[in-house]
Amino acid sequence: MTELLMPTLLLIVGLSLLVWGADKLVFGSAALARNYGISPLVIGMTILAMGSSAPEMMVSAAAALDGKTDTAVGNVIGSNIANIALILGITALIKPLAISSAIIRRELPLMLMVTLLAGGIMFNNYLGFYEGLLLIGLFACFIIAMLYISKNEQQNGDILLEEQESEIPEGIANGKALFWVVVGLILLPVGANMLIDNAVVIAKYFGMSDLVIGLTIIALGTSLPELAASVAGVLKGEDDMAAGNIIGSNVFNILAVMGIPALINPSEISPDLMGRDFYVMLGVSILLLIMALGKSRSINRIEGGILVTCFCVYQGYLFLNMG
Repeated sequence: MTELLMPTLLLIVGLSLLVWGADKLVFGSAALARNYGISPLVIGMTILAMGSSAPEMMVSAAAALDGKTDTAVGNVIGSNIANIALILGITALIKPLAISSAIIRRELPLMLMVTLLAGGIMFNNYLGFYEGLLLIGLFACFIIAMLYISKNEQQNGDILLEEQESEIPEGIANGKALFWVVVGLILLPVGANMLIDNAVVIAKYFGMSDLVIGLTIIALGTSLPELAASVAGVLKGEDDMAAGNIIGSNVFNILAVMGIPALINPSEISPDLMGRDFYVMLGVSILLLIMALGKSRSINRIEGGILVTCFCVYQGYLFLNMG
């Protein structure tokens, strides 16, 4: 086991660089955008909303460039499962989540539709270039649609938009903001490559496949920004921000993050993705939809406990059937 000490330390360093670099990139980009007169609405629905998915994007690109498409797609599916079952579950255990935003109630069915689209794409166990173009094109349409919807809801004082605007940095000099953008752009690829390289070393030691690596170690690692954002949001009473980060991240993961490996390295993918992992992602997505859009429009502690239990059972199954 001593031979795993250095890879484990380097994995932690890589993960730290990845998460911290993503945070600084979003901070600098949002500050620059505000300084140049871009509206808080646009910043909130683009830079802030996509920021928590930056680690997944970078890791999937690095994995695809290395010919590990299963790891890249596993990262997407595993992150989406972790976002709902683990992160929203833990957040609801800390404090029940009230879903007040009309934007979130519109995004939830869309998230389910996008999840079904992912199943259609993976059905033949192949991730193709044109499917990547379709996903990226739909991602652009999603951003435009959300900006349009948000502009209308802004007039009604939607709580999610108010919470997002409060997160945008103010009074940051352009030089300082640009510095953090550059730092983020440097640290993201460095951290992603360190994370993947050392996760592979550790996982191979235990006989794990490229797919299981993406579904477990890497997916959990790249979901840390969502965990931090959701817990911080609920502790500040920003329930809609906590839920919105997860729902938006899951849509971004399928449309943008899955689109990246399709464009970079079109290839066959493991049948397990469609035969097992897709249905877990679909199941927890439906579960979230039922919980969040029910009569109470909230996720209580019991429901949070159910979500966390689902995640633990799934991860346990993966580790007992590593292959």
